[in-house]
Amino acid sequence: MSSSKSRAAERTARAQQARAEQERAERRRKLLSVGGVVLAMVLVIGIGFLVQRDRDTSADVAAPSAGQGDYGVTIGEADAPHDIVIYEDFLCPFCGELEEASRADLARLAEEGKVTVEYRPFELLSRISDYSGRATNAFAVVLEESGPEVAKAFHDLLFENQPSESGPFPSDEDLVELAVEAGAQEDAVAEGIESGARSDWVDEATQAAQDAGVQGTPTVLLDGEVVNGGSVEEIADLLVAGVE
Repeated sequence: MSSSKSRAAERTARAQQARAEQERAERRRKLLSVGGVVLAMVLVIGIGFLVQRDRDTSADVAAPSAGQGDYGVTIGEADAPHDIVIYEDFLCPFCGELEEASRADLARLAEEGKVTVEYRPFELLSRISDYSGRATNAFAVVLEESGPEVAKAFHDLLFENQPSESGPFPSDEDLVELAVEAGAQEDAVAEGIESGARSDWVDEATQAAQDAGVQGTPTVLLDGEVVNGGSVEEIADLLVAGVE
């Protein structure tokens, strides 16, 4: 009888221990889950802060006029009465928004002979991802190997397919596919894109932007003056109004 009671007591003790371990495991699971959510929020807020900070375009900028830069692609006639310069990063979401808001109007105004527009990509958001530099390298390769018309089409496709600043980010192979879609010959650009062959161009373009006083993206100049607005839509409207 005593032995039977002892075994029952042992089973009860083991059951209580198992329940206690299960409860501790559940508490750990909940803590880890909450911690993961908090960490994700911190990462998102941190990336948003970096991108917002790198949007600051309030500094004085002294940049070459459109068509006079060494690191970009130009549309419109060189003797147009107005010129617009846009410094941009292919990962910057505000650059993507400005591109969407202004591309059609700027293309129309350039076609009408009213403005020369130069797009000058450089690497600003490398702290977030190496995509910023890889996309700019790909642009430089396409510009060198396929010419400005294809490079401008590639530029547009990069923004149309712009990733979120929190990823996932296109691979080099994805960039090659976009270049081919823009009109480049794959065998002419693939190696340069995948090997980072124009990283020197990226560094020089970035240094040129810094030397001009560019501190954020998009930095937009109309006839040499920085255009600021409360939103990228306002900047786009100011550009159109200033040219027409």
